[in-house]
Formats: sequence, C-alpha cells, structure tokens
Amino acid sequence: MSQSNQCGLKSQKILNDPVYGFITIPSELIFAIIDHPYFQRLRRIRQLGLTDFVYPGALHTRFHHALGAMHLMSITLDNLRIKGTEISDEEYEAALTAILLHDIGHGPFSHALEYSLLAGIPHEELSLMTIELLNQEFSGKLDLALRIFKNQYERKFLNQLVSSQLDIDRLDYLQRDCFFTGVSEGTIGADRIIKMMAVKDGQLVIEEKGIYSIENFLSARRLMYWQVYLHKTTVSAEKMLINLIQRAKMLAQSGEKFFVTEEFEFFMKNQVTLSDFKNRKELLEKFLQLDDFDIWGAIKMWKTAEDYVLRNISHMFLTRKLYKINLVNEAFSPKDLEKLRQETLKKLDVPEEDLPFFFSSGTVSNYGYLAKDRINILTKSGEVVDVAQAADLPNIKVMSKIVEKHYVCRAKKLISPL
Repeated sequence: MSQSNQCGLKSQKILNDPVYGFITIPSELIFAIIDHPYFQRLRRIRQLGLTDFVYPGALHTRFHHALGAMHLMSITLDNLRIKGTEISDEEYEAALTAILLHDIGHGPFSHALEYSLLAGIPHEELSLMTIELLNQEFSGKLDLALRIFKNQYERKFLNQLVSSQLDIDRLDYLQRDCFFTGVSEGTIGADRIIKMMAVKDGQLVIEEKGIYSIENFLSARRLMYWQVYLHKTTVSAEKMLINLIQRAKMLAQSGEKFFVTEEFEFFMKNQVTLSDFKNRKELLEKFLQLDDFDIWGAIKMWKTAEDYVLRNISHMFLTRKLYKINLVNEAFSPKDLEKLRQETLKKLDVPEEDLPFFFSSGTVSNYGYLAKDRINILTKSGEVVDVAQAADLPNIKVMSKIVEKHYVCRAKKLISPL
C-alpha cells in the first residue's frame, strides 16, 4: 500500500488489485473502516468457500471482493456524475461505504455454513447489525450508508447499485470469480455495463444501446452458477462440511469437549437466534471473531477424534476424498433414494442413525433473471421498460424460469474404522 498527497487528503492510499490494477481509497473514513478488525477479518474468509477443490486458483477472499466492489462503485458514480446526475460528496462516500460493507456479516466459508453453524440467520442481517455496530464506533458517520443499505434513502438508485439484479456486487464477483477460476465463459463486460447506466426519475436504468451487454451479463451469471458456484463437486464438498459441523454441534451440545477456538466452541454449543444477536452485542462481537481458520484448525484436530464420524469426514476433507455425487435434472423417486440409502448403509457398515452424516440428498436451483426485481431499460424515446420486454431477446424470457437439479451424495468408503 503506497501513500501520496493528492486530492486534499492527508494520506491517499492506493492498492494494487489483480483484476483492476490500482484502486484508490478515497477518504480517511473509508480507510479507517478498511483498517478495522471486522473488515480485516474478511482476509480470512474465502470468497468461494470450497470451490478451490474444483478450481485450484479460486483462493481469493471476501476482502478482495469488497475492495473491488468499492472500486467499481466509484467508477459508476463518476460516470453518473458525467451524465448529469447530481451526487453529493456525502452521498458518494456513503454509497462506497455501503458496498464496501455489504458482505461484512459473512461467516466462515461464506454461504456453505450460513444455515448450519447458525440457525438460519442470513448474512445480510448480520451485515446490517455489523454496520450499525461500526456506526456507533464511528460516531454516526455511517448514518447515510446505513439508510442506503436498508433502502430507506429517497434516492433509490443508490440502493439499487448496492442490492439489485444488476448491482455492483454482482459486477465485481462475476469478473473476479472468472479471473481466479479461469472460467472465461463467465466474462460480463462490466466496463460497458457501467457506462450504459443512467438515472431516470430516481431509478437506475440501462440505456437501450446496452441491452445486449445485459443479455450477456445474465447468460454469464447463469453459466457461472452451474459451472462454478453449483458445480457438483463443490456441492458435494459443502454437504460434507455441513454434515461435519452438524455432527460436531450434536456432540458439543451433549457435553463433548473439543480442542477448538473459544468462539467456535461457543457457537457449536449454543443455538443463537437473530433476536439473541440483536439483544446481546457481545454475541455479534464473538461471531465477528470467526473465520475459515477456526474451521480448518478444527478439521485438522478432528482427524484423530474419538468419534468415528468426525474422524472420517475430517480425514476425507484433508485428503480430498469427497463424497460421490449424482446431480441430475429429474428428481429421484422415493424408491430410488431408499435403494441408494440401503446400498450406502451396507457398504459403509455404519449404524443407521449415523447414515445422514455420510448420505445426503437435496435440490439446488438457479435462475438467470427474476422479473419481479426488474432491470429497467431506458429506450431512445425516453420510456422505461423491463429488459425482458425491451427487445427481441427470447433468452431473457427463458432465463426467468427457475431451473432445479437434484442430487444424492454419499461416502464411497470409510477411511478410518468405527
């Protein structure tokens, strides 16, 4: 990180990003937020969880992504100013702050453990509470960023840039994930999309000449879900991790002692609800100590655990002996599922009550475009229409359909005996 004395700042900071090149941190407040332990924690949370089991280069972090999103937001706001949209310096800084902190509430392994380590508490709620906590520390300087984040600010386009079907979050993570996985088919042309953005009646719109860039963006996003985010090997690895954490929680809550970090042990032993987080500030602060290293450290310890489930799944993780997975378009019949269960039970020779830790089934889904959260196109005549009706783009209508795939994943064999 280098420093210079430009733009009236005491010490303007510059970062070198592998995707965009140099990124400028434009204010002392934003630098102080980045420097805060809550934000620095994002260095220790992978953006794509366990995807590096498939794409070895996918080692980038939530820290990378947040900074990249902030950079794209600054470019977007600059372009909107050039097109005549008035954006005050306060609004500019608040929008950058809101996108910078949009993922601050993610827990270890991002989405993989969102509904197992905690009891169904979405990271967006934890992000909101964390921003509120930071706002207290920074004496209310994040008030406007909070209003934008919560969609309570009258200029709706600022919230749409933070959270919508065509937000800055998606523009960065698609480009970044393409770069680090090497899946070039997911390239979206973010520069052109940003240049086509405009504001009409307080709403974010895309100029009509950018419509094919939007079609490419939606197609690329859909492809990235099936090829990267919902790749069958990633789905298998995530189910293994979820099963492992559920077993550890079951044992911890029955009085089993583990050599793990204090914070990880707390959330294994205690079922914390959203209201608990809201009412007890110390719980959120404890959660914000957790990162991927807590889990990996535990997995390394558990490979020699007395409990054979912990021991086996941990050993499989560390040696990449993942569950065999079948990912298909048609749902498995109850008869087929039971047959696979019995085959796995016989092959592994484990107690039937433990089979759910070695055998999982379920559904994953993906969509390209949801019409209820529309992307608006500004036509040459000045009319604002939904992208699906804006031109002869049958692909977008097709992408509005939610596609489901069904999976069964199961252990091939036990590495360590009962």
